[in-house]
Amino acid sequence: MATESATQAFLEIKDIREGMLLLKNNSIRGVLMVSSLNFALKSDEEQTAIIYAFQSFLNSLDFSCQIVIQSRNINITPYLDTIKDLEERQTNELMKQQTIAYREFIKNLVVGDMVMTKNFYVVVPYTLMEVLGMKATAAKQFSFLGQGNNQNSGQEMKDDEFERCKTQLWQRMEFLAMGLKRCGLEAVPLTTPELIELFWAIHHPDQAEIGYYPEILPELLK
Repeated sequence: MATESATQAFLEIKDIREGMLLLKNNSIRGVLMVSSLNFALKSDEEQTAIIYAFQSFLNSLDFSCQIVIQSRNINITPYLDTIKDLEERQTNELMKQQTIAYREFIKNLVVGDMVMTKNFYVVVPYTLMEVLGMKATAAKQFSFLGQGNNQNSGQEMKDDEFERCKTQLWQRMEFLAMGLKRCGLEAVPLTTPELIELFWAIHHPDQAEIGYYPEILPELLK
């Protein structure tokens, strides 16, 4: 229990509710997962169009947001399990040996840290201060998990306050998703279970890379 308490004291997240991160300073965050595109394979004209579209998107923002890029070894455990199952069902001995060799090749390829995956996220903030029209102050305090002024950390956000912030945050996330779509990118908001898995994986990278994730309570699968 002491270890759990110490960990919770270290984290800035107080709760995850309805796909929103509720922080200890009573501000909230939404997280969009964004697709990627192979910019290098585009023609010069397409690259120029993408650059100008992204520039226009950035200039259209009147609030802070943060782009987070996460790199880690790719998790191919489910793929290896599928190959293992295929291997056991092979009736032809030659095909079975070839399947075994292929599985070992893929396994060794990943062990050598040669295969990486990148995930792209946009973190979107909203605070009660912005409801009161104090955007400049709120912007100065923004970071990925809102470290900074915790003067309201001892107070619980009321349900009506949460609903107001959530509505405004969803509008921001929709605006961001539409702007990114003009750049050829798809953006989807992470749900509560996906946020739990994301932050669990950040603090348990070794387990996440081999495909292990914690069991999530049924009431959170909403």
